[in-house]
Amino acid sequence: MNTINLKEKHASFSDTWHPRQVAIVDDMQVILAKLQGEFVWHAHDKEDELFQVLKGTLFMQFRDKTEVVNEGEIIVVPKGVEHCPMTKNNEIVEVLLFEKLTTAHTGNVKHERTQNYYPKI
Repeated sequence: MNTINLKEKHASFSDTWHPRQVAIVDDMQVILAKLQGEFVWHAHDKEDELFQVLKGTLFMQFRDKTEVVNEGEIIVVPKGVEHCPMTKNNEIVEVLLFEKLTTAHTGNVKHERTQNYYPKI
């Protein structure tokens, strides 16, 4: 039962698209990540995903639209919805994600950016 300083945790790593687990809440995990450029189109068949932008601007692409998620805002991607997070202008965006422990990084898609292990920080 210690406080977690999200700024310090984000400062402890520099690689992008490799999430870090900072806490577990029941069967959910709190994840920090740095995003840069375009990710991988994917969906999570059985889990919703919550993204909170802590720093920068996230562009959450859906097949029919793109939602702009600004610093201090959240977006929930419902289960089964194909999406692709991205940033623009080479910006590194810092996010907090809240998702089930069973959520696969890139859903059923296997890609060179797919991570199967989230280090605990």
